Amino acid sequence: MEFLMLITVAIIIFSLVFDFINGFHDTANAVATAVSTRALSPRHAILLAAVMNFIGALTFTGVASTITKEIVDPFTLDNGLVVVL
Repeated sequence: MEFLMLITVAIIIFSLVFDFINGFHDTANAVATAVSTRALSPRHAILLAAVMNFIGALTFTGVASTITKEIVDPFTLDNGLVVVL
């Protein structure tokens, strides 16, 4: 049981680090044009990117829920497809 808990904690830590690094790189790509043209200050551009990334993460959970419940039922796929979850 302790090994399973250790693996779970390691996966959660790895996921958080990955998300932080991914967001760090995405923010730089997203705000570069606005900052280089001086449409936004770097502080405002990064704040805007952080807020929009957070809203996007919250919105995606709704999209994923809609796809799995209303559009595609993964357990009743036809044509011999097998889904491993």
